[in-house]
Amino acid sequence: MHNTFPLLQKTDFPALRRRALQTLQVNLGYRCNQSCVHCHVAAGPHRTETMSREVIDTVLAVLAKHRVGTLDLTGGAPELNPNFRWLVAQARAVGVHVIDRCNLTILEVAGHETLADFLAGQGVEIVASLPCYSMENVDKQRGDGVFESSLRGLRRLNALGYGMPGSGLSLSLVYNPQGPVLPPPQQTLEADYRRILGEQFGIVFTRLITITNMPIQRFGSTLVSRGEFASYMALLKQSYQAVNLDGVMCRELISVDWQGYLHDCDFNQMLGIALVQDGRHRVPLSILLDESLEGNPIQVGEHCYGCTAGQGSSCSGALAAAG
Repeated sequence: MHNTFPLLQKTDFPALRRRALQTLQVNLGYRCNQSCVHCHVAAGPHRTETMSREVIDTVLAVLAKHRVGTLDLTGGAPELNPNFRWLVAQARAVGVHVIDRCNLTILEVAGHETLADFLAGQGVEIVASLPCYSMENVDKQRGDGVFESSLRGLRRLNALGYGMPGSGLSLSLVYNPQGPVLPPPQQTLEADYRRILGEQFGIVFTRLITITNMPIQRFGSTLVSRGEFASYMALLKQSYQAVNLDGVMCRELISVDWQGYLHDCDFNQMLGIALVQDGRHRVPLSILLDESLEGNPIQVGEHCYGCTAGQGSSCSGALAAAG
């Protein structure tokens, strides 16, 4: 796989600084039951990295220390971490809002038959990958049979109340473009998703999140192999919107890798770009038990143009729509 990090280091992206911490995004490990083409984590069934119980205990301590409002759990498939349910239950017990970035097919994996019921019982927000409403496109990007398995997962979640008005159970779907293009307008695409998923499959959801593909890991390597890396970067830079700088997720979010080290965002984590504090690299999560990091400079690179291009992109969707 081509390493795109050397192509992204030199940048003229504007300097950014942190605000107060609102969201702790925790990568519980790189193991996943899928191997998606667009995956910026390069996760898969053969990855063995997983967060330990010791680091998870520190996650909970940091949540309490800073009264962090949101715990955003990702992977891989975060549910494959053996301590996933314990962490969720502990965080919810003290009123932390928990997000599970779920690939939907995990709901049918042996040993996880009760996962959907557990998430509903804990009031966990589900952010579910569904890169298209077409079986052909989804299976091309994520593997044969994934679309039908995802539909079964969505129907099961709907039956538990997810996506239903007034239920309090939020179900967001995530769209990624198929290739080196920007996502279409989020609100327009959401209307298409609602119409087609509702009419053809009887599925409802809370909202659609559109995310720009980052030129890193598998997607970045594919761009290099096809000779499309330079043109995609040119598209991102030409589409830069300064207004999106205020809403980029790295201002109020800290990303924690499976070993318990800090990064300014999930994308930096996958590039091996560590958060820097007072000239110190490889900063452990435990530092947040003594410091806030508010005002800390954010490490940027050329890939940051992906978050500020067009309507903007973050883990919560389009920045322009959010604003």
